Amino acid sequence: MASESEFRGFSKKTVDFFRNLKRHNDRAWFAAHRDIYEAEVMAPARAFITAMGARLRTIIPKIVAIPKVNKSIFRIARDTRFSLDPSPYKTNLGLYFWEGTGGRMEGAGFYFHLEPPDLMVGGGMYMFSDKALLRFRRSAVDKKLGKELAAIVADLAAVPGFEVGGQHYKRIPAGFDPAHPNAPLLLHNGIYAGIEGPIPAEFYSPALVKYCFEKFRTILPLHRWLVKAVG
Repeated sequence: MASESEFRGFSKKTVDFFRNLKRHNDRAWFAAHRDIYEAEVMAPARAFITAMGARLRTIIPKIVAIPKVNKSIFRIARDTRFSLDPSPYKTNLGLYFWEGTGGRMEGAGFYFHLEPPDLMVGGGMYMFSDKALLRFRRSAVDKKLGKELAAIVADLAAVPGFEVGGQHYKRIPAGFDPAHPNAPLLLHNGIYAGIEGPIPAEFYSPALVKYCFEKFRTILPLHRWLVKAVG
């Protein structure tokens, strides 16, 4: 079990918890294993957020890293009110570090997603609000900002293992030139980049902070562009 003041890595019990939760996704099972969840998921997650936040502040002084549920830790409980899936719990651990004075999902940030057998580390903006979407589109075709974004996206796409996502729409929005060099970016309703693969050995040690920081630093140009151009 990790100390909440010092991150020592997650454990195999962390991974086992989510694998077992996927097989027994019900409230009775979760209640019977809450002590494992608190010790092997929540405690190291809070310690990781504290350590990662300190590291990120060396390059982004205003990054928000709050080791609490509904802050940097996504709730494990699912909202099933409008879902055909009655499963009460998410079978993943989601952590988020963001920049901005708005709500958690209103600012560009960095994401950590454990869903055994994989770990995904990424960053950007997953889905724009209506106002942010308009700002993004205008910036994407701006002579200076658009050129910057195209270069950033091309660089990220060239990094081994990295993928750029967020394309959603089928048609170029009304009022924008379909022949513009950045027209494909106008099909996005969010823009983010990341790398996903089997859980690395670093996951089980303090080295996970450095592992994730290096990935986040690769995404830093996109983050800074979003903060500047979209807000």
